[in-house]
Amino acid sequence: MPVRASRIALASSLAFGAFAMPATAQDTAGEPEVAASEADGAIIVTARRREENLLDVPIAVTAYSAEALEESGSLDITDIGDTTPNVTVENSRATNSTLSAFIRGVGQQDPVGGFEAGVGIYLDDVYLNRPQAAVLDIYDVERIEVLRGPQGTLYGRNTIGGAIKYVTRRLPDDPEFKLRATYGSYDQADAVVSVSVPLGDMFKFGASGARLSRGGFGDNLNLGIENYNKDVWAGRASVEFESPDNRLFVRISGDYTKDESNPRNGHRLIPGFFSGAPVLDNVYDTRAGLSTPTQDVEAYGLLMNVTAELSDNFTLRSISAWREDKTFGPIDFDSLPTIDVDVPGIYFNDQISQEVQFLYNSSRLNGLVGFYYLEANALTQFDVILATTGPLIGIPQASNFGQFTSGDVNTETWSVFGDFTFDFTDWLSVSGGIRYTRDNRRSVIYKANRLFLPSPSFGGNGVDLGAPITNFTGKARFDKWTPRISVSVKPTEDLMVYASYSQGFKGGGFDPRGSANITPNTDGVAGPPSYAEIYDFFLFEPETVDSYEVGIKGSLFDRAFTYALTGFYADYTNVQIPGSVGVDANGDGIFEGFAGVTTNAGKARFKGIEAEVSARLARDFAGPGSGITLGGTAGYIDAEYQEYFAIIAGVETNLAPFRGIQNTPKFTASATLGTNLPVAGGDLSANLTLSHRSRTQQFEIANPYLDQPGYELLDAGVTYRFTGDRFTLGVYGKNLTNERYITSGYPFIATNATTGVPVLSGGNPVPALGREGVLTAFYGNPRQIFVTGSVKF
Repeated sequence: MPVRASRIALASSLAFGAFAMPATAQDTAGEPEVAASEADGAIIVTARRREENLLDVPIAVTAYSAEALEESGSLDITDIGDTTPNVTVENSRATNSTLSAFIRGVGQQDPVGGFEAGVGIYLDDVYLNRPQAAVLDIYDVERIEVLRGPQGTLYGRNTIGGAIKYVTRRLPDDPEFKLRATYGSYDQADAVVSVSVPLGDMFKFGASGARLSRGGFGDNLNLGIENYNKDVWAGRASVEFESPDNRLFVRISGDYTKDESNPRNGHRLIPGFFSGAPVLDNVYDTRAGLSTPTQDVEAYGLLMNVTAELSDNFTLRSISAWREDKTFGPIDFDSLPTIDVDVPGIYFNDQISQEVQFLYNSSRLNGLVGFYYLEANALTQFDVILATTGPLIGIPQASNFGQFTSGDVNTETWSVFGDFTFDFTDWLSVSGGIRYTRDNRRSVIYKANRLFLPSPSFGGNGVDLGAPITNFTGKARFDKWTPRISVSVKPTEDLMVYASYSQGFKGGGFDPRGSANITPNTDGVAGPPSYAEIYDFFLFEPETVDSYEVGIKGSLFDRAFTYALTGFYADYTNVQIPGSVGVDANGDGIFEGFAGVTTNAGKARFKGIEAEVSARLARDFAGPGSGITLGGTAGYIDAEYQEYFAIIAGVETNLAPFRGIQNTPKFTASATLGTNLPVAGGDLSANLTLSHRSRTQQFEIANPYLDQPGYELLDAGVTYRFTGDRFTLGVYGKNLTNERYITSGYPFIATNATTGVPVLSGGNPVPALGREGVLTAFYGNPRQIFVTGSVKF
């Protein structure tokens, strides 16, 4: 299996959230220093690869400092989605560690191999090519940044919708030992140990280890195990070198994560169509029966980051990385003991990447040119086991009949890019950038009917029944020039207005779950479809976004009130929509498996606004250092398809009026009230956050069972730092009102081909795969309360 590429840096800018959370930040991963200057209230960021005041940066970006994450009780990267406008970040369905992310309507719901993510996830400037193992737990972190809109001319791997960057902290100059322990509801028990030591004058070594565990929110009533539990071991280690003149910095780091949590199975929303099994009362409970293979996720990687100051104006930066992850997971689609739609699966991913940047900085002209290379491989294999359908086609039920699919996708990509800013005056600046991207894709897809499942890949004895349904190899190349330009005006020291245009690009490929027997015969020749027809059917084209943005950032009353307001408009063309349909292998009217069918949906349009504000309501009211703050975020997006063509009854039909943008609520908002008080020689901080998300459509086709109505979440935290900041104690609550809300699901039910309205029989949806019907939901976390203590020496 070829090695695959890891991608690099994301736009390294502190977001507007930094206004409300300006915790000190260190030089991280070889980047220029990111810091909050307390002297004049300015926030210094490196969004454009150089130090700038946040008010001067024409980018829509939100950042969360380590201190802010700690004081809010954040547990993993999905927690930031509640307070970031027009952003959805959540666990993918049926998994504890695979990430689904959407920014301004762009993202990917199904984490299938062979598709580039619409939102780039970065770990210390390394792009994670696949979303498996990307639900990063928050420990030893310096900051998390969210950049909205296309990213590409400043960074190695282009991302069409935006980027989320997880940055770990640089090693301190002095020896340090830290211990953090947490205990809370559902037997949550976490421990993180970090140690760092200098090795002479130029070297430092540091390591962190984490044990993260929690009991289940519910139970698997069939297998007698917990559901939605957590069982994770993780660690990071790094060596840093810095020359005496501070012109050369080298960081070599590695990380490892092992997740042995139980399978995360869904909650059935409808009774069993065949068995009549009732709906369970607890939404976190399940009756899923599949237990092969054993749930197991392993991820690890190495990174070397080198920064060399060649002169006062030129800097060379190199980022080299290798990553690999392996996921074994049993997915019981029907969530019943019957072997109806049981899907054991594996995901094997590996990647290597290399990025080189040359940066130029002067009083008027600043920018960079760069080169990026990535090679990545994604192997996905799964069975669809349907023993309950066996008797209907003359095969004994015990034979465990179904289908096996293997999709092996190799990606090789390289790009060159550059971006420069010229300051015509102290108040007028123009930025421009361009990149060239070339993606080469090779896919090998195999699908066959099988008996005696599961397959050998999952510890069974499955054997092919008849000739393969699919045995396909396809190659394709995609390339594109994409520009960016922005103009910013700064009429006063505390006000900046900007306008920008950028284009995003995401390469095409072949759906690795494709099935040749559903390929339409278009050449008029009798018999099975030709290779050319299969190639065209499996191929999905690249997509592009033309994004326009205007914004204003500023502060009032000696920075007691800060604000950022952004308006955006985007034309999204050739939208890639991976979907699944039932497959009738032998024409008997029974669906023995499912296959991927990817649609290029024509055109979509997004327009909206985003606002982030922070107000200091009181200062030093209870002594020096005391204060009361109020922060708020709001997002509105009008997202709609304008063209969504499909063949209905032999006629090409525009389904745009009946399709919606998935995982993109029209309104998102949050408000955080915080206070800080000197108490007994220490520092007491408290915060209360209320967040809102309006109705969310899970898929392009509206589903009255799965789509989530609007809801609110209430979180709170109290943190006390003892004198000297050596000891810290905190109490935190998440989802205090115990809201039940759906984040994802599986719908394999019959629907009207045009409107998507479910087809009913006896008041229940008719199955589109299997006999019981698949309509299962996965829910966000219930109320959690926990206590965290830390000590630092």
